[in-house]
Formats: sequence, structure tokens, C-alpha cells
Amino acid sequence: MYDVNEVRKDFPILSREVNGKPLVYLDNGASAQKPQVVIDAVTRGYAEEYANVHRGLHYLSNLATDKYEGVRGTIARFLGATSEDEIVYTTGTTMGINLVAYGWAMPRMEAGDEIVLSVMEHHANIVPWHFLRERQGVVIKWVDVDSTGALDPQKVIDAIGPKTKLVAVTQVSNVLGTVVDVKAICAGARAKGVPVLVDGSQASVHMPVNVEEIGCDFYAITGHKLYGPSASGAIWIKSDRMKEMRPFLGGGDMIREVHKDEITYNDPPMKFEAGTPGIVQQIGLGVALEYMMDLGMENISAHEAMLRDYTVSKLGGLNWISTQGTTADKAAIFSFTMEGAAHAHDISTILDKKGVAVRAGHHCAGPLMDHLGVSATCRASFGLYNTTEEVDALVDALELAHDLFG
Repeated sequence: MYDVNEVRKDFPILSREVNGKPLVYLDNGASAQKPQVVIDAVTRGYAEEYANVHRGLHYLSNLATDKYEGVRGTIARFLGATSEDEIVYTTGTTMGINLVAYGWAMPRMEAGDEIVLSVMEHHANIVPWHFLRERQGVVIKWVDVDSTGALDPQKVIDAIGPKTKLVAVTQVSNVLGTVVDVKAICAGARAKGVPVLVDGSQASVHMPVNVEEIGCDFYAITGHKLYGPSASGAIWIKSDRMKEMRPFLGGGDMIREVHKDEITYNDPPMKFEAGTPGIVQQIGLGVALEYMMDLGMENISAHEAMLRDYTVSKLGGLNWISTQGTTADKAAIFSFTMEGAAHAHDISTILDKKGVAVRAGHHCAGPLMDHLGVSATCRASFGLYNTTEEVDALVDALELAHDLFG
């Protein structure tokens, strides 16, 4: 592993105070903080190197284009992809999944066709499929988790029928932290001739990812959770699936020629990237991924596993805390409620007074909240810079909240 105290020095916001207390940032599942190298890259991109990409022959345009396009290879390395041409830039996972919904699924699905989802999915991997349900009569088939929050891959595979056209599943739950065996799901779906989309928003920040080994057809990531800028991201699309897709957005860059009565499209991946992109955002994402790879994804995973185990032991001593999703195979993400009348929002407010930042609400996972029988939870989600001392601070703040509401 690495020296977490040295790593923390790379993140300027971690040295600040909130409400007179040292900031304990445990809302990484919503969005992660940014290292100084990313902040510097974004500042430099706007202050010294900005120009539009692909469209100019002058120095700044060439420089911006080279840096922007260079990130495609970085993302491919980060995801274990064989070709950077399989990387489509997006503003995040939401856009990536919508690209698949409109560009791949919509043209080939009709009333009665099915999409298999797990009940753990984030709204980003639910709402686009509801659009197809509303507009084309597509059927959504749901697969539940068990009492520990685990998702049985065989249940997902068994849900695939003759009308199933797609399986869309998260690799790590943003609420429960459950790690899903997507490799097994992809193998089972492939045997039935059904493609799989994997939401990698949470997994890609916590563990090494190799899309070739997973065997999926689509893999979406979002930059702001990967210590990069907001409105950055990408989706890996298997080349065979790319050939089956139509463009989702129309405009500049995604075309070769435009005439009054016809157009011709650019080659993938630019075929799916219309208009002036988030140039500096994507450059910042590339720097963030390089930062993570320099630390080592195995090292990050090991550090967070240590934090997970430590948190399990500490929360286990609080018999008035109920933790949702107790499966052992999970990332360092904890959702919990407190006995009595304390609402998650009230708990979060008390924790904030102690400088501890957690999430409270339904976490954009309405079907999972319904399945768990709760309206909201608090969520503490850990990142590569968190420490055991911050777990202790969380527990101290929870004890204060319990004293106040108990």
C-alpha cells in the first residue's frame, strides 16, 4: 500500500475545516475530491493552453487536440481495453448509458422486448430504460438482491429469456457497496446471445478493471468520481457493438460531409461525439487516471479494503445502527439507519456539525430503497485518501447523534 498521509497532501481541500472541525470527507460515492495535479491541469488548460479541438491549424488548437485525444489512450489503459478507438467521450455515466439506450437499444427493440436490471441500479441505469418502456413498450425485468445485499449472478442469467435484448447491471452498488460478479453474468448472457452493459461508476474507482476479462459489451465510467473534473467521462463500447449503433447527438465533428439532401458520418468513436466537447474536463480526467494508476489500483483497492474492514468492526459495536447490505464482498461503502425517530437527514446534519460529510437520502436508487423498506439512509463512502482516524471521527459523531435523538 502507500502512505495515506503523504497522499492526503496532494488534496488541498482535505486540510480545511468545516464548522470549526477538521473536514472528514466521506461522500466519495457522490463525488470525489481532486488532487492538485488535476486542479493544475484544469487551470493551465484554461489559462495557458485553451483552444477548440479538431478545427484549427494554429499552435494552441493543435496542442489542445493532442492533449485531449491523448486521454483516449489513457482511458483505454485504465479499463484494459485493446483499442482507444473503442473509447467514446461522454459527460459521465448518465450520458454513456443514454448513448447506448438511444443509439443501440432503441433502433432494435420493440414492444415486448425485455431489459434485465438488478434492483440495486442507480437511476442513471434505470431511467433511460423506462424511456423505452414508456415510448416503445419495452419490458423491464427486475432481479432482487438477497437479505445480505448480494446479487446472485445465476438469478440474473436465469432472468434472460427469448425476448431479452440487454442486461444492464452495476458492478458495485452505490448504496450497499455490493461487488457484483459481472464476469459470470457476462459469460452467462453471452451464452444466450445477449449483450451486457456494466455501470462502472463505483467499481472503476475502487478496484482494477479489465473490460476484456469481464466480457461485457458496454462499460461506462464517470470522471468526477475518479478524482477528475465534473462533466467528464467515457464509455467503452465493443467494436462489434459500435458498428450496430446509430449516432445519438448530431452536430459538428461527428460528420464527414453535410449537404442539403444527405450527410455522411465520421468514423467511431467521433461518430458519437457531437459539438465542442468538454476539452479541459477530459484532459483533467486523463491526469486523474494517471494519478490513480501511479498509486496503483491494487494498492488503492487494498487500502480501501483495510478501511472497509475497520469500519465494519467499529460500526459493529453500535447496536443502535442498522447497516444495509452486510455482504462480505463489498467496497468501502456503508449505508445505515439509526434506531428511533432520527431521520437520515437529521443524522447527516449532526454529523456535519462535527465536520463529517456523509450522504443522506435515497441515493438515486428508488427501487432499492423500496426493496429495503426504507425511505432514506445515511451513506459513508470512502476513497483512497481516507484514514482509520476518520472512521473513528465518524463513530464519535454518530454517538453524539444517538445521544441527541436516542
